[in-house]
Amino acid sequence: MAFWDQLKAKAFEMNGQLKTKTAQFQNKEFANASMAMCALIAAADGTIDPSERQKTATLITSNEALSVFPSDELRQKFEWYCSKLQSDFEFGKIEATATIAKLKSKQDQARAVIQIGIVIGGADGNFDQHERTVVRDACFAVGIAPAEFEL
Repeated sequence: MAFWDQLKAKAFEMNGQLKTKTAQFQNKEFANASMAMCALIAAADGTIDPSERQKTATLITSNEALSVFPSDELRQKFEWYCSKLQSDFEFGKIEATATIAKLKSKQDQARAVIQIGIVIGGADGNFDQHERTVVRDACFAVGIAPAEFEL
């Protein structure tokens, strides 16, 4: 099985697990961290082009795992983090990562956010090096070894 086929299979499996987990984690902190992660994935290469932003927003609102949250609220928070990243990428990255790091004491939620990053990053069939780096950095922020996710 090719690497990309394995990645797709893993992402599909994670997405199923996430639906159950996110139903347990219906809180603002988890929703914010999830949207911070999605914005970081969209901006992983240092820029967010409008089509990538729209594609990620569509993935967020159609993702089963995130369906436990009001889609309008998720989209607004995603757009807010994207705006921060667009206006000053480095500062926006620090702010988004800090939001994710708030889950450090809640390892189940932190793992779910990491999985969301992997699912969103791999949704197009190309979990590129920039996206992998963003997810790896998020792992460090919450105290989880990236190797746990084969990063």
